[in-house]
Amino acid sequence: MNRTEFVITTAIILFIAFAMGWFTNWLLHKFTKVSKSDLSEFEKMAQELHEVEETRDQAINYLRKREAELTKKLTQTEAELNAAMEGLHGARLETEELQSFINGSKKARA
Repeated sequence: MNRTEFVITTAIILFIAFAMGWFTNWLLHKFTKVSKSDLSEFEKMAQELHEVEETRDQAINYLRKREAELTKKLTQTEAELNAAMEGLHGARLETEELQSFINGSKKARA
């Protein structure tokens, strides 16, 4: 193979490589092309997702506040229950003392 044949062969190989690269690039752009309607739909979906996330965050905040309120009410109710139970215990002790006193008075009279 002389010098001219080598140059021509190299030029043909480079041209074929260039053509294959260009064709591959064209195919990629053809299949990955995003239309404007798709972009507008993506933007719409992104906006809806953002609104849903805001609604979710508001719901979470509401639930946390409501849970705090209910926990506070439960604590207050438990404190009232404990106070009522202590009062009832005191009343039972007083009743027992009075009953013992009455029974002792009846025995003393008899």
